[in-house]
Amino acid sequence: MKSDTAKIFQTGVYAITPDTNDLSLLVRQVEGAIKGGVRLFQYRDKVSSPDQKISAAKRLKQVIHASGGLLIINDDPYLAEMVDAAGVHIGRHDQAFERARKILGPEKIIGVSCYDNISLALSMQSEGADYVAFGAFFPSSTKSSATPAALDVLRQLSASGITIPVVAIGGITLNNAQELLNCGLCTLAIINSLFGVDDVESRARTWVNFYDQFKSGLD
Repeated sequence: MKSDTAKIFQTGVYAITPDTNDLSLLVRQVEGAIKGGVRLFQYRDKVSSPDQKISAAKRLKQVIHASGGLLIINDDPYLAEMVDAAGVHIGRHDQAFERARKILGPEKIIGVSCYDNISLALSMQSEGADYVAFGAFFPSSTKSSATPAALDVLRQLSASGITIPVVAIGGITLNNAQELLNCGLCTLAIINSLFGVDDVESRARTWVNFYDQFKSGLD
């Protein structure tokens, strides 16, 4: 599983699911994103019941992994283990990484939110994190209380010693993504700018093409 991590993150688009307890709608949206070329997903749900989350995670894992993609579970290593997801994304809570690794074992992906803290990212990398996330770089309606991060954080990463994949998060849209990538190549985590439109497949294709075109300009 972990051998696929770098390759999947190089696709550049990390789709984070919106809050909803409408599983049928969510599955249709994710299927649309897959058809549009997205392969990396995070199941994040702050509104559903525990039983609903289990059902949703099982179904999403089935759909996403059948396409050759990866499903990461937000903030719940037990759910990730239960549904055999690719891994979990955690915050910076004390001992959260150690606990997640103990639950999931060495072969699962663990990503860590580092906000604007490069020192924390280096520490997590040394502990064995598989990717680190920075942000919020822009105001986010999904998490209005998110710690703000300056674009300069991305500029500093190339000389920081971070070698694992870097994810940027927080209010990212097609209008501001170029600004992020100009500061340093990273994977873009998106929610509303993907799932907040009627035609998710078309928007996903636009995102994937945008990222591919940016990378081709670096060659």
